[in-house]
Amino acid sequence: MNMRAPRMRSVLPRYAAIRRDLERAILSGRWPPGHKVPSEHELVARYGCARMTVNKALSELAAAGLIVRHRRAGSFVATPTTEESILEIHDLEAEAKRDGKVYRFELTARALRKAMAADAERLDVAKGVPILALGSIHHVAGAPFAAEDRLINLATVPVAAEADFSTKPPGSWLLAQMPWSRARHRISAVNADARTARCLKIARGTACLMVERETWLQDEPITQVTLTYPGERHHLLAHFSPAGRGR
Repeated sequence: MNMRAPRMRSVLPRYAAIRRDLERAILSGRWPPGHKVPSEHELVARYGCARMTVNKALSELAAAGLIVRHRRAGSFVATPTTEESILEIHDLEAEAKRDGKVYRFELTARALRKAMAADAERLDVAKGVPILALGSIHHVAGAPFAAEDRLINLATVPVAAEADFSTKPPGSWLLAQMPWSRARHRISAVNADARTARCLKIARGTACLMVERETWLQDEPITQVTLTYPGERHHLLAHFSPAGRGR
């Protein structure tokens, strides 16, 4: 791999500047999950620094969940996994197939634009940041299962602008491509408006379950998605222990 070392003109400590460079290679998608990170010896030669400096940069990337380090084998870009939490980040396609049900994804809208005020508030970004807005419907067992309205922060996930979401759900794509460090869910009971009713083929005013989710990598927003389910077709289940740990 030929990646020229950048000129480091910032006031960042040397290890932090190296970490930032490697982090950009991961977050841009240039280094996908499973990609082998250059060895410490290669990075020392590339950046002209001490091995301890490189080791500190790699250690911080590992602590952030961006890479995994294996003794002798080296370091690799981490494969994203769901957190063990009361509400996990669900892959609707994988879950449907696991249950033996036919799944179909339908992309209904796609737009590249600069974040407007409403977008910026939803995605927790500055107004004018480039984003990808997607609308879609998830079909399970021949019926609409969920209507999805998603915003992706292209400043964090620039490769999403070129991704083909005509058949691949963006949620599944992001789980496979993009590491994340924290998420937040908001669950509401809503009545279907006209647009949602058309998407889900239900009567306007039907009771629905709406799940709003935001994910971040450290402090950088990745995506905000709103999933709306017909109330009678979906439920949430969580297990709790006396110690208060949900799973």
